[in-house]
Amino acid sequence: MPQIHQTAIVAPQARLADDVVVGPYCVIGADVELAAGVSLKSHVVIEGRTTIGERTRIFPFASIGHEPQDLKYGGEESTLVIGSDNTIREYVTMNPGTAGGGMVTRVGNHCLFMVGAHVAHDCQVGDHVILVNNATLSGHVIVEDYAILGGLSAVHQFVRIGRHAMIGGMSGVERDVIPYGLVMGDRARLNGVNIVGMQRRGFSREDIQGLRNAYGCLFGEGGTLIDRIGEVERRFAGIRPVDELIAFIRADSNRAICQPKGANDV
Repeated sequence: MPQIHQTAIVAPQARLADDVVVGPYCVIGADVELAAGVSLKSHVVIEGRTTIGERTRIFPFASIGHEPQDLKYGGEESTLVIGSDNTIREYVTMNPGTAGGGMVTRVGNHCLFMVGAHVAHDCQVGDHVILVNNATLSGHVIVEDYAILGGLSAVHQFVRIGRHAMIGGMSGVERDVIPYGLVMGDRARLNGVNIVGMQRRGFSREDIQGLRNAYGCLFGEGGTLIDRIGEVERRFAGIRPVDELIAFIRADSNRAICQPKGANDV
């Protein structure tokens, strides 16, 4: 049977795996499902149609699954799906989806959400993502695998953050961030390639150098961005990080691409 502290309030309809641990003063709603190994430390509140995957740990005063902070939300039966092996620290908030965004907010596996991080309605967060203290995602944001968002950063709605990107602390991100990109600033601008992150994750020297060369070509002077994309494809096709970068830029988006300071807006 689940280990439920005597001070916790768990709705009879909630579905808890046998080895779930519910600490003191937690509150769990009727439509919540907690998979094997989930641990709630204390004072955690989980409501709504929320599913949490195996071995995820949630720390005190986190608020998970309450209705979105969206004035258009009309009580629709949307969901929040959180994967396995995540760590959700104190005061983190996560909201379910809305009718205007696909009805689901989704968080992947092996993510770390530090104190005060926020995941708004209809966000799609990949695997191995880190949100440092008080990093916040507006609605409809996409964060791809291995991205890191620095403390006190804020991401505008509908922005995409590419794989292995690094967002500097206290940055306001209004535009899409390319995979492997490094951005910073109160209105974030692209500041190079996340070389350190790539090295830590075992990328080859050839892949790193190829991406650096492609970056220099893509954001160099002369011609239009479309022209430079074509040149990068001709010169660097077949290098996996470069292929991911080009695919990201060519994908449909509501936002322009974040570029280096001084570059022309796209």
